[in-house]
Amino acid sequence: MMPMTPRCWMFGALTLCLGFVGGVGIALGQATAPLVFPGTQYEPVEWADLDGWADDDHAAAFAAFLDSCTALTGKRQSPSGMTEITVALRDVCERAQAAIPLDDGDARKFFEENFRPLQISKLSESDGFLTGYYEPIIDGSRVPTGEFHAPLYRRPPNLVASGWRKLGDAFPAKGVKVGRRVGRRKIVPYYTRGEIEDGALDGWHLEICYLRSELDVQYAQIQGSARIRLEDGSILRVNYDSYNGWSYTPIGRVLIEHGYLTKDQVSMQSIRRWMEAHPDEAKDIRRQNKSYVFFRVTGLSNEDEAVGAEGVPLVPGRSIAVDRALHTYGTPFFIDADLPIANDRATTQFRRLVVAQDTGSAIVGPARADIYFGAGDEAARMAGRIKNSGRFYMLLPRVLDPVEAGRDTPLPLEPTKATGLAGLSFGSPRAAPAADDPSPDEKPDTAAEPVAAPPPKPTKRHSP
Repeated sequence: MMPMTPRCWMFGALTLCLGFVGGVGIALGQATAPLVFPGTQYEPVEWADLDGWADDDHAAAFAAFLDSCTALTGKRQSPSGMTEITVALRDVCERAQAAIPLDDGDARKFFEENFRPLQISKLSESDGFLTGYYEPIIDGSRVPTGEFHAPLYRRPPNLVASGWRKLGDAFPAKGVKVGRRVGRRKIVPYYTRGEIEDGALDGWHLEICYLRSELDVQYAQIQGSARIRLEDGSILRVNYDSYNGWSYTPIGRVLIEHGYLTKDQVSMQSIRRWMEAHPDEAKDIRRQNKSYVFFRVTGLSNEDEAVGAEGVPLVPGRSIAVDRALHTYGTPFFIDADLPIANDRATTQFRRLVVAQDTGSAIVGPARADIYFGAGDEAARMAGRIKNSGRFYMLLPRVLDPVEAGRDTPLPLEPTKATGLAGLSFGSPRAAPAADDPSPDEKPDTAAEPVAAPPPKPTKRHSP
């Protein structure tokens, strides 16, 4: 008989689990609070419940997980200063590193023995939402010319984060006040995209290189990294370094609100076509996204993959960007979705174990991910088509298994008016896409056909 498993909802700091309310923790010298995923529902499931789990390339997923382990085990932070999931993942990583090498069967067994899958989603939703990203290859110049005149900037010295005295290479992406220091103590909002495009940073000598247009600059900023093909044929690699503190506004949403494109028409390619065809209107549309990203030059060769926010090389089709406010880098997820990878129809079965190794300001929510597809035009076409729903299964280290933690906990009271929980709906209708994102195309009636996507290309691995 299958054990009864809890379905849990998080309302702020309140944990409500139908089945069990479990105190989940690791012995760190004192009692720890339950794991908290605000605004989230999760349900432990069995491996057999994961459609396509047995058919995945577990050895490839294990290799991507090992990349994250180099970052997780390399941290010098003491366990008392880390989250429960980080501590648990470090323990799993030590076992993974000791188990090298593993073939596909042993890799699958490793994941099943060390993790418990939880289906995770927003409250009242069963599915999450997926998009794709890539590393663009953009023509540019080290000096301004008649053709190349839009600067790509490095981080300005007057960009500060409240409470951070020494930023160094790290710059907080969320959760802190970012702005411009005036005098010794006052921090005011930093220059917006429009102000920077109008010359607010002129004279600071922050230009890394120059691109053909501000649209090229913005596309590099949206992706978070770029390969700049210079006039002498050499490649300059740049990566996200920091941002100006303003909230990100999706250009696709602005175009929809103005009636220039419909939800069904929006993709990275269609947005670019519209912006290039309407340069005058595009300037105003572009500036409605006040957020502005600054870059740093990396030491990567042209054969290396881009490095994500975790500090490890991204793996096409295996690395995802997640909401860093909710999830821990190195956490594996199993994604069950039908995606338009091979063509414009959602006919590619994407049943794959992926690893959280990056983040982005537009990635918000417990079941929200950006899948990395690699570099170049083909990766751009695949990434640009993705705007689809899918089921998310987070792999939680076994030591944090809520089923085991909740076995001896009494059942909660039935929701009543006295408890203040009356009228709450705990159904799980099919998820709608996030308000910030384009509406996914309806899935075809025919069964999805499996398509290999995307095959990682041979690379010279970069050691962070």
